[in-house]
Amino acid sequence: MRNRNEIYGEMYRGLCGLLRLSSLVIVCGALLPGCQRVAGDESADMLITGGKVYTFTWDDPAADGAPAMNAPHSSAGWKPDAEAIAVRGSRIVFVGSSRDAEKYRGPRTRVIDLQGATVIPGLVDSHTHVAGLGEKQSRVDLIGVQTEEEAVARVVAFAAKVPKGEWIVGRGWDEGAWANHYPTMKLLSERVPDHPVMLVGLHSFAAWGNRLAFERAKITRDTQAPAGGTIVKDRDGEPTGILRDRATTLLTSAVPPPTDDQLKAYVLAGLNVMARDGYVAVHEAGADLRLMRAFESLAAEGKLPVRVYAMLSARDADLCRAWLAKGPKLDTADKLTVRSVKAFYDGALGSRGALLLADYSDKPGHRGVSGPGAGFDQKLVAEMMKGGFQVAIHAIGDAGNRETLNFIEGVNGGKENSRSNTRDRIEHAQVVHPDDFRRFAGIIASMQPPHCAEDKAWAEDRLGPERVKGAYAWRSLRRNGARLIFNSDLVGSDHNIFYGLHSAITRRDKQLQPPNGWYPEQRVTPEEAIRAYSTWAAYAAFWEKESGVIAAGRWADITVMDIDPLNVGESDPARLLQGKIRMTMVAGQIAYYFGDLISR
Repeated sequence: MRNRNEIYGEMYRGLCGLLRLSSLVIVCGALLPGCQRVAGDESADMLITGGKVYTFTWDDPAADGAPAMNAPHSSAGWKPDAEAIAVRGSRIVFVGSSRDAEKYRGPRTRVIDLQGATVIPGLVDSHTHVAGLGEKQSRVDLIGVQTEEEAVARVVAFAAKVPKGEWIVGRGWDEGAWANHYPTMKLLSERVPDHPVMLVGLHSFAAWGNRLAFERAKITRDTQAPAGGTIVKDRDGEPTGILRDRATTLLTSAVPPPTDDQLKAYVLAGLNVMARDGYVAVHEAGADLRLMRAFESLAAEGKLPVRVYAMLSARDADLCRAWLAKGPKLDTADKLTVRSVKAFYDGALGSRGALLLADYSDKPGHRGVSGPGAGFDQKLVAEMMKGGFQVAIHAIGDAGNRETLNFIEGVNGGKENSRSNTRDRIEHAQVVHPDDFRRFAGIIASMQPPHCAEDKAWAEDRLGPERVKGAYAWRSLRRNGARLIFNSDLVGSDHNIFYGLHSAITRRDKQLQPPNGWYPEQRVTPEEAIRAYSTWAAYAAFWEKESGVIAAGRWADITVMDIDPLNVGESDPARLLQGKIRMTMVAGQIAYYFGDLISR
């Protein structure tokens, strides 16, 4: 049996392997080594030609999705409005035709021929938990498991590589889909008796452990669940092995945390995956003290491959008060921005933790958890808002969203213009009562198209046929003036942009079901979907004057893909699922480059 250092060494090498994919080349700068600019030289550091460039500099579409009058769109479809981009330093200096771009070519200019690939403004995943993406290499991956037996089998295989007595952590079983038949600790304890095991649900609102894990965490029949949490027990009052909502902390707090170096490695690995997958920035949804240290360290060392917009975790009161004393970090020179705070108002719909105005349709007498039960400190969050920090509040149920709107309006004195100036966000905005849609005017609704595709199997059971009409209601929110942004909430859902776009445009899953989409009246157009992942996400981070469109003077943050998402999204959206990223550029540096493009 190998010792702990050998195991950790293997895990670390696995993380590093993410950066050495055979099909890509990571480039550290725009200028070739040893190149220096001559005084008065107006040539570009990089010239990107031969592409189908959509600048998105035209006006936003109407609330019903109709393209603006000045959009490059006609009955024949979309037409790229540029072919080439010239970059100098971290900025774009030219966008236009390939012929006109030639004046920016110099003896030291690096030229990339896109061979017809499509260029759009840099993609942003505006709600992530990126350390978890890197950490997946050292955890049991349970995404996609259908049965308790299949999940336990994966843990058994993983346990063979881990010394006895050490914790095994996994993630990905669907607490929403399994809510009516939760597993117990029995089989897991029998098959894996010598390791404490904690298996976190897909969306982190449930945890499943074996007997040894519960013993290590000192969870017994006499243990009281924290407010807003549930220790699931059998008829005899004994814990079954499942913890829900805030009670998951009883188990997660017993697992030894990664070292600072390990956490930093997880973060860097996760960010590099995001660069590979076409994203120029992430909005980290809830960073505590240790995670902020990792981000700040990587930023200081110049190692952030993509931009990070960090939301401070309101559950870490000491961290929030420290930042409240010094104020937001707005300088983006090191790719790190800190000007937002993330709080939770309720739980998740799948585990029946989302706060509803009426009982769950499939659980009479139960309406979810909220406020202090979800860890929401109103006084602290209000102080952060008044101190200049944007607020991002997790709210999923219709009561959770209503009470969150009440809170935001109360802090802002009920002033509509105050809300738009501070750009308050509601994360998920998943179920909204018909009376409350109009109240979202000026609010940023931060939503996840994959959640719609994945939750449709059970969401109507939770909500019933009428209430579900206000769920994942992207079109209703747009019609009522909400500012819509899209993201993945990784690692809870697949962050693949082509899956995200397909989900938003069709409201179908990866198996193209249902054929006409689930409540298709709420779907969005390809243009709206792309803007929600780019232009509108830039606005949500206060970057709209720097990013979000491809234009001279803006950040050189672009995404290149092998498929035209506007035209394919309109004519044959199923083909989006076969799309591939070809290049990601952040601040004029190539963060990911697929080798079949021509570079000279």
